[in-house]
Amino acid sequence: MGAGHAHRLYRHGHSPVHALPPHTKLAATFAFVVVVVSTPREAMWAFALYAALLATVAYKARVPAGFLLKRLLIEIPFVAFAVLMPFVAQGERVDVLGLSLSVNGLWGAWNVLAKGTLGVAASVLLASTTELRELLLGLQRLKLPPLLVQIASFMIRYGDVITDEMRRMRIARESRGFEARGVRHWGVLAKSAGALFIRSYERGERVHLAMVSRGYAGSMPVIDEVTASRAQWSYALALPFAALVVCLLGWTL
Repeated sequence: MGAGHAHRLYRHGHSPVHALPPHTKLAATFAFVVVVVSTPREAMWAFALYAALLATVAYKARVPAGFLLKRLLIEIPFVAFAVLMPFVAQGERVDVLGLSLSVNGLWGAWNVLAKGTLGVAASVLLASTTELRELLLGLQRLKLPPLLVQIASFMIRYGDVITDEMRRMRIARESRGFEARGVRHWGVLAKSAGALFIRSYERGERVHLAMVSRGYAGSMPVIDEVTASRAQWSYALALPFAALVVCLLGWTL
């Protein structure tokens, strides 16, 4: 995958976090999320410390708070679900500002919001400091099934191609005076979607034949061998290790 396939979440920089090998950042993020999910919901102070740890990582990575907060908007559907929980959950009720809310629902909403927000924030930090190509190399290094890595690689590579195809089809429709204004135009849009699917499928067949003709036998060659030193692993795992200490204190206290 060429360097031109940089994703929108990535923020170019030369920080110590950017310089870490991708598989160390993937392992650290996964471990951090596991620790956060394992923390008892009653330990509110622990989640505040997790947020402080992520803020420290963002500072070290030179990722602005506005950049991070804007990307956190992706969790709005989870926020909407959490807001409904105190109203629909059963069990003991409590009055809050004249509203009868479920105690279990309030705890559940807090649990979803706190852990979901921290997980999304950690993922955004990973994406903002690691290019897509490096993420795929990191997954390879972590021994993820090669087929899954290849599928992800082609999906990323040809996502822009399919999007550009959709744009050209839209321009072609509009140049002929078409404008979707209601249900009666859904048929045209459905035919366009079918044509796009057929074109994508045929393109996939041609790409596969071209790869086979060049010696493809089910696995992609590893061009860049990504390695990490013990110091880099220690630096990357400092975040989940600190979170683990907080989690153990949360279960103890």
